[in-house]
Amino acid sequence: MVSDGAAEKAAAIEFGTDGWRATLDTFTTPRVRMVGQAVATVLDARGETRPVAVGYDARESSRGFAEELARVICANGFDVLLPDRDTPTPVVAWTVRDRDLAGGLQITASHNPPEYNGVKFLSDEGAPALPGLTEEIEAALAEPDPLPEEEWGAITEESLLGNYREHALDYADVDLSGHAVVYDAMHGSGRGVTGDLLARAGADVTALRDDLDPEFGGSSPEPTAGKVGELIDRVADGEGEIGIVNDGDADRIGVVTPERGFLGPNLFFAALYDYLLESRDGPVVRTVSSSSIIDRVAEAHDEPVFETAVGFKWVAEAMADNDALLGGEESGGFGLTDHLRNKDGVLMALLAVAADTAEPLDERVDRLLDAHGEIHQNRVSVDCLDDRKEPVLAALEESLPESVAGVAVDGINTVDGFKIRLADGTWLLVRPSGTEPKLRVYAEAGSKDRVQELLAAGREIVTPLV
Repeated sequence: MVSDGAAEKAAAIEFGTDGWRATLDTFTTPRVRMVGQAVATVLDARGETRPVAVGYDARESSRGFAEELARVICANGFDVLLPDRDTPTPVVAWTVRDRDLAGGLQITASHNPPEYNGVKFLSDEGAPALPGLTEEIEAALAEPDPLPEEEWGAITEESLLGNYREHALDYADVDLSGHAVVYDAMHGSGRGVTGDLLARAGADVTALRDDLDPEFGGSSPEPTAGKVGELIDRVADGEGEIGIVNDGDADRIGVVTPERGFLGPNLFFAALYDYLLESRDGPVVRTVSSSSIIDRVAEAHDEPVFETAVGFKWVAEAMADNDALLGGEESGGFGLTDHLRNKDGVLMALLAVAADTAEPLDERVDRLLDAHGEIHQNRVSVDCLDDRKEPVLAALEESLPESVAGVAVDGINTVDGFKIRLADGTWLLVRPSGTEPKLRVYAEAGSKDRVQELLAAGREIVTPLV
């Protein structure tokens, strides 16, 4: 029987779009230990005996939380692999797959500010855990229940970087000799990893924010245009032919070019897929909020496109189901099925620079836009309490318009909220945020002005229902 105190602690633990994240007044050692016990309970119920990896990012509290997880899981009879330093999430995920482990846990709040922390569970394939598994973990939350000490597993601490580095260099198989790259680690776990990998592939690397700062310079380690001003300036000034940035746990990537500055993730997605299709083939998987320019690149190569709900766990599942070459999302997370069905901002850095050496990304994007038309996208948020999200979407289903901003509705996709496709090829998407009390309204069109018109129309549709 679960005590009232344990039930109260467990009530605050909920695995959302990408694990459980919370501020440090909620993300506490007792709750982290409950997660460790739940994972051990679920793995044991499944008959698992293989070791478990427990990694962590560069936040001040992350190593301590990882040690707590490791101790609880070890006390349940499992051997635990613990990295000797904060390590990118994709490196931990790849290690789980490479070493045939039972699964992995990563202590990270990804791009959130330093007052947050979180935990992600990785399947034995290194992919994000699907809801069926995280619901089992939530249902098993309980205070630690150790076995007799003689039945405990062992904790092994070692570097995970060497084997990953050899694999990544072999997998990408690129020569970046003489290509000037500016790399921004944002003080995260990509420091000393991504830049080093680029240098080993031959690039001339200038590193920014490549030192440990658990406060991330007082900001959030998110690879967006507003947070990488120095990187943009350095590339514009000619210090690099391309700029690369990772988020706090290095599973996402941002790219900077001389002409465009920060290259929108959708355009990078299209350019990356176009580059890969020069030497390989295979479908692409994208989230419902990603740009239709990816579809146009795929169509030009006679490749199918598979659309999923937002969240890389859905992308990863569809990558396996459809033997996709590439999967991605509009927030800058991309993965390759035969490498790892998870976001990997470290390997993507190698491939982004390789694509730039083959054809400068500005020129490649210009060519794609000339061939497929201008694409612009933006989004706004509408405040909506979590308990109102479902009623609002139900009301929206009953009142979907026949036209939006003067253009007839041509179709509706309900894979994640409501994606309203219009007769002119533009679209409007309304979906609930998985992490905040908000509804997201996205729009895509051929001009920025038209995007704003669609967003305004979307707000007018949604706001009265809230």
